Amino acid sequence: MFLTITTTGTPEQPATDLGYLLHKHPDKAQAFSTSYGTAHVLYPEAEAGRCTAALLLEVDAVALVRRGKGKGRGGAPDAALAQYVNDRPYAASSLLAVALSGVFSSAMKGVCNARPELPGQARPLRVEVPALPARGGPDLVRKLFEPLGWTVTVEPVPLDTEFPDWGDSRYVRLVLESDALTLAEALRHLYVLLPVLDDAKHYWVAPDEVDKLLRVGEGWLPGHPEQRLITSRYLSRRWSLTRQATERLELVRLAETDDSEVEEIDNAVEAETETEEKPTPLAVLRREAIVTALRQSGAARVLDLGCGQGQLVQTLLKDPAFTEIVGVDVSMRALTIASRRLKLDRMGERQASRVQLFQGSLAYTDVRLKGYDAAVLSEVIEHLDLPRLPALEYAVFGSARPRTVLVTTPNVEYNVRWESLPAGHVRHGDHRFEWTRAEFRAWAEAVAERHGYGVAFEPVGPEDPEVGPPTQMAVFTLTAQKEAKAA
Repeated sequence: MFLTITTTGTPEQPATDLGYLLHKHPDKAQAFSTSYGTAHVLYPEAEAGRCTAALLLEVDAVALVRRGKGKGRGGAPDAALAQYVNDRPYAASSLLAVALSGVFSSAMKGVCNARPELPGQARPLRVEVPALPARGGPDLVRKLFEPLGWTVTVEPVPLDTEFPDWGDSRYVRLVLESDALTLAEALRHLYVLLPVLDDAKHYWVAPDEVDKLLRVGEGWLPGHPEQRLITSRYLSRRWSLTRQATERLELVRLAETDDSEVEEIDNAVEAETETEEKPTPLAVLRREAIVTALRQSGAARVLDLGCGQGQLVQTLLKDPAFTEIVGVDVSMRALTIASRRLKLDRMGERQASRVQLFQGSLAYTDVRLKGYDAAVLSEVIEHLDLPRLPALEYAVFGSARPRTVLVTTPNVEYNVRWESLPAGHVRHGDHRFEWTRAEFRAWAEAVAERHGYGVAFEPVGPEDPEVGPPTQMAVFTLTAQKEAKAA
């Protein structure tokens, strides 16, 4: 990943002043560690008449995948390989933008303590980016940079020079030239527009990205003709953040038009003194719904099947109505974490007698699971391949046969309401499927019919009038006739 910045000068104003502006000495080659690799700064040429600074970013593909925590896993069979074999190490993107802000932070802010008069001076600048992904093509590149005072030369990169009929790739070679901009302005343009053209970011876009965008875009973004597109793409199309940024940019534009301060315009409502309550996490709402359903069933001895790290077991232990709680999971690592969470090694004897943790697979029958009042499968079934669901079904409903079974699973219809979830992706990289309400109902009713249970359905979390709740729960109850037969 490569970018060069070139300027020209005279004996009175040498081009090597670029070293002062960038805070990087032209006679040295320097390396800087980043979260995703190593950034190198060097000067291929450094004369009074012409000086070029180059930024070379060596991306560590393994670190990129690990720090990305598996984002985007699932889907295509080669997805695992695609995490390592892609264009990230070569094509300019948000990775290069972050390296620019880290390595040239003082230059981007327009600070130069050694020569304080330099940052405010416009100078001849030529920026070259050999490989830049441009979703929107050369026309969009021109629309983004030309209104900012750049002369733009953009050359599409063919898919294969030996096969011109294949057409052009989505990559371009970009050259920007200007005599009217300061170096700080140029760096701020690149910092915002490189990831905008790539239309992707390698890191989580948090609400503080709005403040960052307005700070870096000060002076040029409010009046840019492509402001909405820039804002939306920079904020990864998170509509709430985009709306917030657009509203604040409009205030800035109105303030500039009226020659006043933003605070003077945005004074219709006094500052709120009350702190807005944070919404209750869905995981907490899910556990509350499960505990409520268990209490209504009258269960005292409860199985948490697929207990994970023990959050539900910990909640059930706080209620004395549950006299015996058993957590089962196939992962020993999860059970170890659950044991630490519950502090089993320091728990009093009376409390410890109420809880057990043991390893087991829900794909096989297990005599240890028989005889309990209730079993909970919370966010478990979606982690199994569909062909293995019948085995789980028989192990729980056919063999163990608790009086009550609670099953919760994501409602895939609600996924459109998650701002940060890309279209077509599941909520977790390990989910093998996610069902609509109709699909879940059909599966649950068929299971109940096969094994002599009645089933009711309850929403978990805020229910949307169009797409339903984020989590759906089925409450299975063994019918009296089947219960007596089993007894």
